[in-house]
Amino acid sequence: MPVRPSAVDRPPTMADVARVAGVSHQTVSRVLSGQPHVRDATRTKVQRAVEALGYRRNSAARALVTRRTRTLGVIAVGTAFHGPASTLCALEEAAREQGYLVSAVGLRTMGQGEFARAMGHLGEWGVEGVVVIGSQRQAAEALAESSSPFPVVTVQGGRGLPHPGVSLDQRLGARLITEHLLSAGHTTVWHVAGPADWLEAEERTAGWREALEAVGAPVPPVLVGDWSPLSGFRIGQRLAGRTGPSSGPDPELTAVFAANDQMALGVLRAFGESGVRTPADVAVAGFDDIPEAEFFPPPLTTVRQDFGAIGRASIQVLIERLDGVAGRDAHVTVAPQLMIRASTARPHAA
Repeated sequence: MPVRPSAVDRPPTMADVARVAGVSHQTVSRVLSGQPHVRDATRTKVQRAVEALGYRRNSAARALVTRRTRTLGVIAVGTAFHGPASTLCALEEAAREQGYLVSAVGLRTMGQGEFARAMGHLGEWGVEGVVVIGSQRQAAEALAESSSPFPVVTVQGGRGLPHPGVSLDQRLGARLITEHLLSAGHTTVWHVAGPADWLEAEERTAGWREALEAVGAPVPPVLVGDWSPLSGFRIGQRLAGRTGPSSGPDPELTAVFAANDQMALGVLRAFGESGVRTPADVAVAGFDDIPEAEFFPPPLTTVRQDFGAIGRASIQVLIERLDGVAGRDAHVTVAPQLMIRASTARPHAA
């Protein structure tokens, strides 16, 4: 087989690969594009020629011919938080597995103006379609009011949008946590909610409330945080009686469900400093299953989000739209998983 061209020579072309492999230019193109109906022996000859010559496909030239850039866009809001950041990483990995590159735009907020500018930026980069990670209500409103020149798939954007979407079943996850605590003998479960403008927080609060109402359990007032450990800590102080008018925790306070693991961490810290034992006095649960959750003191009961499944489903739905393939539901729901650990237990004996 010929020696690979030196650095001073021109780069090898597809015609060179065809000549070395002893096949036509069209056969080389079919092999490199992964098309079927190529004999295994022929495919092997082409692959060996590619390796020997060090041939690399010219993506820009291929895009001019096929009008496919193999690039997808992602618009994400709130990537400072675990959920959106993990979703973005999962999308990038899933896109690479399908042979696509990702161009991402991160936004602090996503009103209609910010969304339009982000879409314009991605359009200039020649993306074929866009995935929007929009958990905030403002993002959902921007999506509902905006048009797009290319296919759009939403992640955690809620239902009712004029685009297909993928999301974790947030409401089911909150019900699983609450039902687990009730089944352990707690008479009710207090809830530390996420910000009111986040759709995920709304769904988790709804699932918590549904589980309590289903068994006729008292529904305590919702305590609203901002996803941060500090907000969980301050709420935990109030629950423990550190900053409130009472001298200690409410006797009916035996279980707390925080809408994310970071706020649960803050609650645990506040309880520990107040002498409230977890789980002996008050059980605590979170949501997300961040990597550190099983190393909290004590290890945290929580709900695991399968970000890998969310990413793969989102990219698959988008590629199906690009290829004009029907059959995928308008909204794909990924099931949550309850992770039971030492932070939840039956109430202490009176």
